[in-house]
Amino acid sequence: MATKSRAERELMDFDMVFKALAHPSRRYILTVLLAKGDEMNAGEIVSKLSHKWPTITRHLRQLEHAGLVKVKKVSTQVVYHLNKERMQSVLENWLQFFK
Repeated sequence: MATKSRAERELMDFDMVFKALAHPSRRYILTVLLAKGDEMNAGEIVSKLSHKWPTITRHLRQLEHAGLVKVKKVSTQVVYHLNKERMQSVLENWLQFFK
């Protein structure tokens, strides 16, 4: 089994991020997080969208998997935090391909 090159791993990473960004609800979640100070609990996020809880949970999980949000448990709440560094890194590194 051949190991992937660094470039292949980076492209797979970028694909994961852009797949997460492809859905309008996930982009909206990121926009809401940005507008609300980069951090909201799950209930607050759900209240901002017209989707049901399970759908929003799936979207949040995909954003977390792509590294675009960080998750922490505070008491009984799950809090989502916008990962601006990750977004900046992906944009800067992906655009490097086109220099």
